[in-house]
Amino acid sequence: MTDLPLATVHGLYHIALKTDDLAATRKFWVDIIGLREFPRPDFGYPGAWLGCTQPGGLAIIHVYAGGPALGAEGKAPAGTAAIDHVSLSCSGYRSYVARFKAAGLDWREFIVPGTSLWQLFVYDPSGVQLELTFESGGEGEEKPDVSPGRKYVAGASFFDKPSYPKLA
Repeated sequence: MTDLPLATVHGLYHIALKTDDLAATRKFWVDIIGLREFPRPDFGYPGAWLGCTQPGGLAIIHVYAGGPALGAEGKAPAGTAAIDHVSLSCSGYRSYVARFKAAGLDWREFIVPGTSLWQLFVYDPSGVQLELTFESGGEGEEKPDVSPGRKYVAGASFFDKPSYPKLA
């Protein structure tokens, strides 16, 4: 009898997102966040697989629109529901802030207490909250802006679909 491997988690494989606006969602994740598009099997409905740009990078964000993305009202749900946010390990803090500004996106900044980690929070077009986490050591001298209105406050949503910029 062959011994089977022990049950082990090796890491996050992917996050699946539903959207009403595939073009805007793809633009956000590719042009602003910096992921690249991966080949995606034909599931019979629109979507995109997006992932890390380094060699061997995985398709970590799976986006689907239409078909199974649609809820009972014929629209994709918005927000992250019970999932508060998705976190990615990143570098280039100031470059991301510049991208957010250029795209007209609202964002929040945070310094994780007692650590050397800095964070940016932003929403994708479907209202999924994204946390970008940075090791501050390689991010220059300018610290995150944690002034009132810019500082991230856990549990306080700043997503406003009607005022979200058109990305497509």
